[in-house]
Amino acid sequence: MEDENDLDLIVIGWGKGGKTLAGTLARAGQRVAIVEASKEMYGGTCINIGCVPTKILIHDAENHAGHGFDPEYFDTAVERRDKLTAMMRAKNFSMLDTLDSVMTITGRASFIGPRRIRVHAGDETLELGAKRIIINTGAIPASSDLEGASIGGRIHDSTTLQHAPLPKSLVVIGGGPVGLEFASMFGHFGSKVTVLDRGPRALKNEDEDVAAEVLSALNDVDVEIKVRASVQRISQNAHTARVYYEQDGAPQDIEADAVLIALGRTPATHELNLVAAGIETTASGAIKVDDHLCTTAEGVYALGDVNGGPQFTYVSLDDNRIVGDAILGSGKRSTADRVAVPHTTFTTPPLARVGLSEQDARTQGLSIKVAVKKVAEIAAMPRPKIVGDARGIIKFVVDAQNDLILGAALMHVDSQEVINLVALAMRQGVTSTTLRDSIFTHPSSTEALNEVLGSFAR
Repeated sequence: MEDENDLDLIVIGWGKGGKTLAGTLARAGQRVAIVEASKEMYGGTCINIGCVPTKILIHDAENHAGHGFDPEYFDTAVERRDKLTAMMRAKNFSMLDTLDSVMTITGRASFIGPRRIRVHAGDETLELGAKRIIINTGAIPASSDLEGASIGGRIHDSTTLQHAPLPKSLVVIGGGPVGLEFASMFGHFGSKVTVLDRGPRALKNEDEDVAAEVLSALNDVDVEIKVRASVQRISQNAHTARVYYEQDGAPQDIEADAVLIALGRTPATHELNLVAAGIETTASGAIKVDDHLCTTAEGVYALGDVNGGPQFTYVSLDDNRIVGDAILGSGKRSTADRVAVPHTTFTTPPLARVGLSEQDARTQGLSIKVAVKKVAEIAAMPRPKIVGDARGIIKFVVDAQNDLILGAALMHVDSQEVINLVALAMRQGVTSTTLRDSIFTHPSSTEALNEVLGSFAR
């Protein structure tokens, strides 16, 4: 039953996709409410605890490389992190709060029926309904049922470790992107880092030559990676933590000042009471959506990490485009339109990837040609040498029949930028020959493509 609180749109969560869509529809004249559980999370994960703050710390860690363990320097970096995230958080809040047709609410939302929610804000409770609801609650660090793995004391997740005292020694449980980014960061800050990876080799989804370059860079800051390491339990006291694990069947243990549990991220849905709205989830706990991001409940959409898609801010932004087109446009846009979505793991130097690896392509039985060069050997790429870091590798996998790029792995200074050009070329059907013969600025990292794409193995 409609009342004065019924709206055109309710957005639950302040992530990239939801906040952007809220602003777009409000400026189009719709009545919008956006609900965020914490005032410390206006703007979402990316600007508060994810992409932006961790890259601030990574940048400052890189600038401190070689200067040893320095807690005061780390504290200064954390202070800079906090100032920038506070500024961005305030800006994100004001961008919506200043719109007359947007109601901003700080509280915890849960469904009480189809397209109706209840918000608990301190001692107050508010019920709202809307024609459409966007769920944009993101994801949280995956928990572990290991004995002693509860977050607290010397045991951290990727959020709490950003404000912990700089540990002289750190054990990272999990060798995925988050684990390796933090391992690289704290290694540069001067911590002795050990990564426990249960897989047969680190970066198992990358070709061995690419993985070897990343591992070499990690070794440069004394990061040790132990593979086939299955963690059994964790203990801690006032002074240290200890991780017990098995490696090749043999019991082992390691002591450290802090432990980071980096086992991925899981969709944040546990407080939403989805069943009340008829919203189904997948086996992994993500909200089930179709190609247009519609949930199983009419008029309810799920955007960003909560829907089980790639957990990247820029994918959440594209989710906003899909739902925006459904509401204000033709409704033709869908997730099926996404081609060649790149991603970067911000080790130092960063590893950026798009499309297929060589091992993927060969497994699929594709006819390919491969171009690969180590950065130090690329004559037409002086920029890494100019900035003092010529480590890394560039590798392209190209269709041998039509010369189209199937995938690339770039591990070098500026790779997080260059990968976007490669992804655009793939989306637009630009051949490797055209990219090879393109004109790029000098000195830049992009111009490496001129040389690398002329070096296919025969």
